[in-house]
Amino acid sequence: MASPKVSRRVSGVDAARGIALFGMMSTHIFPLYIAGTADASWVALLFSGKASALFAVVAGLGLALLTGGHRVHNREVLSMDRRGIAARAAVIMVIGLMLGGLETNIAIILFHYGVLFLIALPFVSLPLRQLLGWAIGWTLLSPVAAYLLRPWIAETVSPSSVGGNPLFETLFEPLTLLADITVTGYYPALQWLSYLLIGMVIGRLRLQDLRVQLGLLAGGLAVAVAAKLVSGYLLGPLGGLAALLQTPDGSRYPLEAMMNVSLTGVDQSGSWWWLAVSAPHSGSPLDLLHTGGTSALVIGLCLLATRRYEPALLPLSGPGAMTLTLYTIHIWTMSVVDAQEPPPDPSLVYWGQVLVFVVLGILFLRINARGPLELLTSGASRAARSGLNS
Repeated sequence: MASPKVSRRVSGVDAARGIALFGMMSTHIFPLYIAGTADASWVALLFSGKASALFAVVAGLGLALLTGGHRVHNREVLSMDRRGIAARAAVIMVIGLMLGGLETNIAIILFHYGVLFLIALPFVSLPLRQLLGWAIGWTLLSPVAAYLLRPWIAETVSPSSVGGNPLFETLFEPLTLLADITVTGYYPALQWLSYLLIGMVIGRLRLQDLRVQLGLLAGGLAVAVAAKLVSGYLLGPLGGLAALLQTPDGSRYPLEAMMNVSLTGVDQSGSWWWLAVSAPHSGSPLDLLHTGGTSALVIGLCLLATRRYEPALLPLSGPGAMTLTLYTIHIWTMSVVDAQEPPPDPSLVYWGQVLVFVVLGILFLRINARGPLELLTSGASRAARSGLNS
């Protein structure tokens, strides 16, 4: 039986995952701009870019826990761990491809999520200090690599229909799919690996330690605020925003309004000043630092809350323990909702799903059961872990 400290740690991580799920759902359902204005809505300000980043950071944290937490597994066990993680990733990628066939405007994260699991495999054996070095370096330098690669990709890789969600048929366009998944798509793995590495660093800490929890809270807040302040200084007094407004897409789009919502669809080329923005989904160093910081803050807050208020977190930790199943249900539900004319009230759509998911999450937790898709992925993982040793 798991110790109370381990139980609280897992509960806190699940609560953070639940916040990520509900945050992503809000950005899928509610408008990100206030009607009739160019101002960001409260949903955009709170969750755009941050919820999906938290989802990825918690994924990295989960990989660290699967491979031993603060005590990394030995080489033989790590070999089994890697096979299990690869099998889990394959199942998630297949589910993502199946959901990609639904009629929806949502950028589905699951295929990218599975790819990130595979890319992260070489890092699971690293001790904390090396992992921290990689996380810092990758967060700062991967956006530079993406900036340099995007023009070359635009000239070299043939355009296709991969611009939307990946489908089974897009597997027959491997180069274009690779470019889309790693650099040019909605969740570019080149930069998004930073989130998994940050999460793995967190997962290598003694999460039950009060000092670690307070450190995550205070450190995350400091990094998140500092990233915004630095970006504001670079874009304002140093003239970065004025330079960006002279670029082709900077002059074509309402760039200042988009800075608080998302830079998705904006061609961030033609000026190195793009690396100074901190806008959601810009993939810049300051965006990664800001959203990585907010993710650490939320994780620290959830872990702290479990010390005295663990039962109060059930509405978050219950759904957070079965996010793959609930996220899939949400995508399917939204494909139905989006086809309705006139569209239903967003508040009813959102809170109706939240209520159902909270009830399902608590129910499954109380009967000590896992979600159907969680059972599928864990079964595939167990089979892969033991298959070569049977």
